[in-house]
Amino acid sequence: QVQLVESGGGSVQAGGSLRLSCAASGYTYTSPCMGWFRQAPGKEREKVATVTNFGATTYADSVKGRFTVSKDTAKNTLYLQMNSLKPEDTAMYYCAAGPRLWACRDFGDFASWGQGTQVTVSS
Repeated sequence: QVQLVESGGGSVQAGGSLRLSCAASGYTYTSPCMGWFRQAPGKEREKVATVTNFGATTYADSVKGRFTVSKDTAKNTLYLQMNSLKPEDTAMYYCAAGPRLWACRDFGDFASWGQGTQVTVSS
């Protein structure tokens, strides 16, 4: 099982940027599928972005053009570059890993989860 630890969250003004990182380790040091999810107070957890080890990505419509997901394979680290942040981006952001290259899009495709890092965007 993959262990995931997020970092890089914080508070930022609307229009600002943050970069989240997710370090992966454990019995399995890499995963063919990784992604970012977020959960705001009173809301269900939702997909932000996913990426396979071959570079295929998906994004939630709400973040397209503003967020970019990437992976440093050598460092087993996932990143989420967040630009033009909006107050509605405020949430706990979770890193996740899935076991299948051919299924790397939705919540059900992921088996391992980090503890989250808080992102707060002020208006």
